[in-house]
Amino acid sequence: MKKMYVGLLSVILAGVLQVEAQAAPLAIKPVKSVAWADFLGMNTQFTWVSPEARRAQMAKMKELGLKWHREGIHWELLEPEEMQFRFAEVDDTVKAAGENGLLSSLYLVGSARHQTTAPAGVSNPDQYPPKSAAVYADRLAMLAERYPTVKAWQVWNEPNIPSFWQPNEDPAAYSVLLRESVAALAARAPAAQRVIGGMAYYSQMPIAGGLMFQALAGTGDLTPERVVAYHPYTNSAEGATPADRDFIDTANWLNTNLRQAGVKDIWATEFGWSSYAGPSELQPIVGEAGQADLTIRRLALMSAMDFNRVFLFTLADLDERATVRDRSYGLIRQDGTNKPVFTALKRMLATAGPSLSPADVPAYTASPQSLISISWKKPDGKRVLMFWANETGSLKFANSGSVVVNDPLTGGKVTVSPVGGAVSLSVGKTLKIATY
Repeated sequence: MKKMYVGLLSVILAGVLQVEAQAAPLAIKPVKSVAWADFLGMNTQFTWVSPEARRAQMAKMKELGLKWHREGIHWELLEPEEMQFRFAEVDDTVKAAGENGLLSSLYLVGSARHQTTAPAGVSNPDQYPPKSAAVYADRLAMLAERYPTVKAWQVWNEPNIPSFWQPNEDPAAYSVLLRESVAALAARAPAAQRVIGGMAYYSQMPIAGGLMFQALAGTGDLTPERVVAYHPYTNSAEGATPADRDFIDTANWLNTNLRQAGVKDIWATEFGWSSYAGPSELQPIVGEAGQADLTIRRLALMSAMDFNRVFLFTLADLDERATVRDRSYGLIRQDGTNKPVFTALKRMLATAGPSLSPADVPAYTASPQSLISISWKKPDGKRVLMFWANETGSLKFANSGSVVVNDPLTGGKVTVSPVGGAVSLSVGKTLKIATY
């Protein structure tokens, strides 16, 4: 659900962030431990579907061992006439989520017709900000009071791009909306987390220029009690291309600066790839197999980086209400069958186990030049090594025992025995997970 401002992003990367492509092998010791059920969530559209489809989709989340879901509430649909509310779909979704042991993070977006600042006659009045920040804040707090089991409430969605804030992004106006909303939530639903609206990409503003996070830091809005969220969509798992690695560099740069600004919780509330067949709409055509490959490589990276929680976009493919591209981000198809990405993710999580802690990287004696590896440890002491590269090659390191190498994409498994006190693992362009 994006518009890829690639030109602006390249300028930021080249000028502001001063990111350089890395050619050397990248061996990562994770920043913190990870428990998948708490770290990884799913964007969902439970309010879009029938009760039967909703139950089936929630069962898919249970099958993956995941609990967190993120769902949008469209204000225009919730309140089609002033003070006339349609709660039924949200009521049913929140109730079903609780019955199925899910943890909910919800956001309110899209101005109601009686509150939009859109000029008369436009076809997209919901994409304009509301006339009154106080009215929006009241509606958000009203929802939080109505649904006390919801764990987190997010203020709008992607306010840094015109797709969600017409006619152009306005950090000062969003700051007012954020402050009104946070104050209302603190007063009326103090137990819930308050989340800054997930910024598209790294919060760059295509018309105003610069980063919205920088603007919000300047107005004092990046405070410790507020969760900061952004949506690091890129063409490849590593960045614009696998060789560039600009996702790794930019997200690390941004997260470091957010921590220095006092932010305690950083979420990526959307990331993912569509498996659409075309016509091409900014994202390259990757198909279902490519979607699976990109998703598990990106998750491997994000789990090792300084994120507190991430939400994959999205659990299920969407119907004709979405654009052609946006219909196909799901892990499961509209008919409920699993796409390759669902199966690959399930295998990845099963191989890794419920939780992992950081481990020292092995001392490699040989590796491909473009190697990326991430070193973990299971609670029982076994090591888990996730690895891939841009080219084929061998990864060698000292180890006296056998190593089992799992391929989440194919389900294949190979046992590699040591020779002369060392093992040599085959490296390719897709994620492999070694346990030893």
